[in-house]
Amino acid sequence: MQNLDHPGLLARIERRFRSNPVVLLLGPRQSGKTTLARQFAAGRDAEYFDLESPADMARLGQPMTALEPLRGWVVIDEAQLKPELFSILRVLADRRPLPARFLLLGSASPDLVSGTSESLAGRVALVPMTGFDLCEAGGKMMRPLWWRGGFPRSFLAESDEESREWRSDFIQTFLERDLRRFGVQVAPNTLHRFWHMVAHHHGQIWNASEIGRSLGEAHTTVKRHLDILCGAFVMRQLPPWFENIGKRQTKSPKVYVRDSGLLHALLGVPSFAALEAHPNVFIMGTAGFTSSRLHSAHFCTNLHHHAHLLGTEKPNRAGHRWREWHRQCHRPGLSRPGRRSALL
Repeated sequence: MQNLDHPGLLARIERRFRSNPVVLLLGPRQSGKTTLARQFAAGRDAEYFDLESPADMARLGQPMTALEPLRGWVVIDEAQLKPELFSILRVLADRRPLPARFLLLGSASPDLVSGTSESLAGRVALVPMTGFDLCEAGGKMMRPLWWRGGFPRSFLAESDEESREWRSDFIQTFLERDLRRFGVQVAPNTLHRFWHMVAHHHGQIWNASEIGRSLGEAHTTVKRHLDILCGAFVMRQLPPWFENIGKRQTKSPKVYVRDSGLLHALLGVPSFAALEAHPNVFIMGTAGFTSSRLHSAHFCTNLHHHAHLLGTEKPNRAGHRWREWHRQCHRPGLSRPGRRSALL
C-alpha cells in the first residue's frame, strides 16, 4: 500500500515548535499520526516512545527519571494512555535553557480522557489532523476521497470493497475497544445505535430531545454520547453564528460525521452510484465534505453555520461576513446574483 505525504502538516509542526516547547498532534485513531511523527523524527535523532508498546510503557514507569535526561526531540505516541505524563511535562517544559522539546500524539481530547487534569496551557500548541485532505490527494482524486474518506487505509485500499470492509471493521473496533481505553463506560451497542442515528441527521440542526425520544433515552444522555464521539474526533459540532439583528435566528449547532467514508459506512451506502441516487444523503454529504475540507485547511478553523427561522441557512466564517453555498455542478459559474457555485 502506497502512502501520501503531509508537507503542510510537517511545516506547521515545525512552525509551532518555534514558540512552544510542546506540540500536541490530535486526530482520530488510524488517521496517520504515527506515520507523520516518524517522518518528523527522521533525521532529527529523536527519542520515540509508543505507549501501545509494553516495553515503552515500562520505560515510562518513572516518567521524570526517563524523560529528564533526554536532549533534543522526544516523541510520545498515544500520550493519553498515561495521563500523569502531562503534569511531568509541565515541569520539563519550564526548564531554562530548554534541553528538549516534546511532540505528543493523541487520539482523544484531554476532556474525554479520565485522569487528565494538567492542560499545559501556555506551553502547548495544538495541531489537528484528520487524515488525507484534498490538497494531499489531488483534485483528480476528489471522488475517491469523498467516497472512501480520508483515513489512509481506507483511501489507499486496493478496491472500494476492501475500503468498505476496513471502515466497517474500524467502526466496530473503535466502539468496542478504543473508547474503553479512554475510560468511556458506555456500552458499545448503545453508542453504535446513537452514532447510526446521528449519521441520519448528518448536517442537520442538533435536536437532542428528538434523538433521545427515538432511542428511548433522556436528552442529557444523548448529549453525553455526542460529547464522547466529538472528543474522539469522529463527530463534529458546527456552532451557530448569530447576532442581534432583529431576526429569530437558529442558535443550535449542526452535527456532522467528520469523515465522509465513515458516514457512508454508517448509512450502509454500497457505492458512489447509490450515493448519487440518494438526494438527501448526497446533498447533506456535500455540505459535510466541504465543511471538513475547510476545517482541514487550517486558515478556516473558526467556522459556524448561520440560519434564521425563515428557513435560510448558510455556513459562515465568524468574524467576517463571508458565506458560501454548497452545490454540485460540472461547470462552475455564477447562478444568482452574488452567489457562487463550486465544482464538487
